[in-house]
Amino acid sequence: MTAKIEADDKLPIIRITRDFDATPEQLFRAHTDPELFAKWNGPDSISTKIDYWDARTGGSWRYVGHREGEEFAFHGSFHEVRPDLIVQTFTWEGQPDGVALETLRFEDLGNGRTRLHAQSLVDSIESRDAWLQSGMEVGVNEGYARLEHLAKNGEL
Repeated sequence: MTAKIEADDKLPIIRITRDFDATPEQLFRAHTDPELFAKWNGPDSISTKIDYWDARTGGSWRYVGHREGEEFAFHGSFHEVRPDLIVQTFTWEGQPDGVALETLRFEDLGNGRTRLHAQSLVDSIESRDAWLQSGMEVGVNEGYARLEHLAKNGEL
């Protein structure tokens, strides 16, 4: 299963939707527990190390992705954290002026299934298009496949 990734025609927004064989509680935990997050986040070619992680309203986070001697650092702030919603900022430190506002919603589909709705608002249509052309779909789909695997193996 792959994520549906859509760009808004008139706004600098990317929307990602994917269904999981996991409960909303499991997906929430996977996004707020730093050890779990590091296990599934990003493309298969990058390992994630958490620098700091305070998943609460008003908290902040930073992690570094490692691949063959390269590092990619990201940081942000948690603006709202509750079981059905996470609102946070997201900044790739390689482009510190490109701050995105991200919203994650966990929709309970019943029978242990959840639809994840993720939205990223960036500063311009050009930035949005650069994100889409960066290969982000590989990281999204490979990461979500690992997340699904963790859920199926009872690791969430």
